[in-house]
Amino acid sequence: METPSSQSSFLSGPILSPLIRFALPLMLSLLLQAFYGGVDLAVVGKFSPTASVSAVATGSQVMQSITSIITGLTMGVTVLVGKAMGSREPQRAGQVVCSQIRLFTLVAAVLTGAMLLLAPQAARLMNVPEAAMSEAVAYIRICSAGIVFITAYNGISGIFRGVGNSRSPFLFVLIACLVNVVLDVLFVGVFRLHAAGAALATIIAQATSVAFSLAYIRRNPLPFSIPAPWRRGGRAAGEILKVGSPIALQDFLTNLSFLIITSIVNALGVIASAGVGIAEKLFIFLALVPMSFMSALSTFVAQNMGAGNPKRANRALFLAARISLCVGAVMFLLTFFCGRILASAFDNDPAVLDAAAGYLRGSSLEYLMVSVVFCFLGYFNGRERTSFVMAQGLAAAFLVRIPLSYFLSRLPDTSMFLIGLAVPASALVNLTLCLGYFLVLRRRDATSLKKALDNPIST
Repeated sequence: METPSSQSSFLSGPILSPLIRFALPLMLSLLLQAFYGGVDLAVVGKFSPTASVSAVATGSQVMQSITSIITGLTMGVTVLVGKAMGSREPQRAGQVVCSQIRLFTLVAAVLTGAMLLLAPQAARLMNVPEAAMSEAVAYIRICSAGIVFITAYNGISGIFRGVGNSRSPFLFVLIACLVNVVLDVLFVGVFRLHAAGAALATIIAQATSVAFSLAYIRRNPLPFSIPAPWRRGGRAAGEILKVGSPIALQDFLTNLSFLIITSIVNALGVIASAGVGIAEKLFIFLALVPMSFMSALSTFVAQNMGAGNPKRANRALFLAARISLCVGAVMFLLTFFCGRILASAFDNDPAVLDAAAGYLRGSSLEYLMVSVVFCFLGYFNGRERTSFVMAQGLAAAFLVRIPLSYFLSRLPDTSMFLIGLAVPASALVNLTLCLGYFLVLRRRDATSLKKALDNPIST
């Protein structure tokens, strides 16, 4: 549980050092998650044909959309458990977990059945090249069979975060990463199972992580008891849905926008498909710093706004944005000049490397803008302005990035560089909207402060 001293370091004294200390573990967790997602593509790219790379790149995006629904709902569990523990109501926390078990069991069953049945339709909607179609369907179906493990892992991690323990979820994902790497090399590199082998490695690694986490709970019990899930305690399911559904909707629609763009590019052939898939995987690694600051600022700003100290929250935003922008400048140079070298971590086909490098060069300016945008989003989350965060993200994706990607992909003699230009164009819209909304909030804050000074006595 967070200690009073750690809270006071957020509320007084230096800003940068506690902010960085808080962001570093988040960055490490994101790095592991990115590594976990990228290792399948990297191993398949080294030991399998290009069609397999396309199948894994597209299939993993489909599964990420399903996972986003689960992680969004998990946030509802984290918030409710944390609230119960903070108000010293451990019995209430147990009831929330009891409801979570019932709700997530139903969600896992529905999603598993739907994806096993609709895997071919999902692949066709993604315009998967014909050469990669059978492998993409197999990858989606095998991974869908492991949705129960995805649900269990996220549910357990959400509980631990709710009680103030972020180290245990990190350990769980570390176990999954290690198992996944070993099995990827075995199934893909030795047994040559291609995309299916990568999918098998993924679900076995997830199952191993869940088994480890359950054993961990037996040795380190939670600070509350959990009622029998099939007899009582289902009343909190509605609260979980109320808190988690908006986040799940936002994450799902954001992932859907990336699926649509992948579908647009897939129509250009297997080389373009694999190139964009690699570029999207690289984004997670290249944007680690701003993504970490986004999460850290959410907590830092929320505490300071609760303490009535918006100026300190604003200073934290500016400090994080400066650091993030410096890192973003480095990422811009890497993606513009060294895209082929970066892509070689995932594939060795010269045509695929050229496609990925062209797309990375076209989208390289994105890293300058999202380094600031992500800091703004963390700030807005901390101020509970999540409706704006959702609105600006969906507007930039569905009104700019998707239609512009489609338009550029249909130009005569188009190139991956041209298609990649849609990415910084949408990021510019994100940045403009965030700057505008920040100025609006500052004006509102100034107006509220003036009213408070003019009317110091409230009734």
